[in-house]
Amino acid sequence: MHPNLRRRVLAACAAACAASLLPALPALAQSPATWPTRPVTLVVPYPAGGVADQFARSLADALSKRIGQPVVIDNRAGANGNLGSAFVARQSAPDGHTLLLGSVSNLAINPHLYASMGYEPLKDLQPVTLTHQMPNVLLTNPQAPFKSVGELVTAAKAKPNTIPFGSAGNGNTMHMTGVQFEKHAGIDLVHVPYKGGPPAMQDVLGGQIPMMFHNLPAVVSMHSAGKVRVLAVADTKRSPLLPQVPTFTELGLPGVVTIVWNGLLVRKGTPDAIVERMNQEIVAVLQSPEFRKPLEQQGYEVLSSSPQQFADLLKKDTGAMGELAKAAGLKME
Repeated sequence: MHPNLRRRVLAACAAACAASLLPALPALAQSPATWPTRPVTLVVPYPAGGVADQFARSLADALSKRIGQPVVIDNRAGANGNLGSAFVARQSAPDGHTLLLGSVSNLAINPHLYASMGYEPLKDLQPVTLTHQMPNVLLTNPQAPFKSVGELVTAAKAKPNTIPFGSAGNGNTMHMTGVQFEKHAGIDLVHVPYKGGPPAMQDVLGGQIPMMFHNLPAVVSMHSAGKVRVLAVADTKRSPLLPQVPTFTELGLPGVVTIVWNGLLVRKGTPDAIVERMNQEIVAVLQSPEFRKPLEQQGYEVLSSSPQQFADLLKKDTGAMGELAKAAGLKME
């Protein structure tokens, strides 16, 4: 073979071989053995400074040390968690580098309240692991005229639709706990929705509203300091951090139970092998005593699960929350 012809044949073969390898390169880059290959974004669909945000920042710090890549918090608040969730579900790449910190509120309650959310949790998101849960509590300004749930119920029955309570927004779990309370106590309150828990708490502290329902970790230190008064816990058992505070069940209102779970999800279509690798790495952090202890002292109950266990819970609670929303007549425009 002529030397020039031989060089052309070899060059053509090399080019063909290189082309045949190109489809495999992205798969290699995203293989579970190499995840993550770049910084990871953790989308928190709620405002900075809230209970969800605080947990996410602790998790991001611990996870980044374990996986050797930065984990960056991206707060995308709005529409009771719908805006940030829709971003992950519809706009992020399905490669494990964008995570969503979802909750029972935006994933299981919102589908029954909003005509359009911009995404469908059960269809567009892939659960990775549960991360934590916590009960809601009823708290008041210390100067509020009622010092117990019994006094509050009496006041509400005497003057229906006059006593306001705050929450983090329409359809939020704090709102739903209020709905449960009204239903089982036989009273009518005035719901005041805020854009997140922190601004509602500020108005309770300032006396603009007398009370609100909130996540336990947000109120433990304030209750201990006398800045707020916690009247009851929406759980089946008392909190070890507030042992003197009764549950609604103890007060004769067993239907007022709200356990708020949270977990991490990615966009549907993320390869199963990467989801499993993510689960292994994140669960290792969640089960670490060094990570768990300081959070549990704040009122978080740190959890972990398999992707399937999380998916099963999401499906079950979506049905249960639909029944509650229907019974309460809740619907967002």
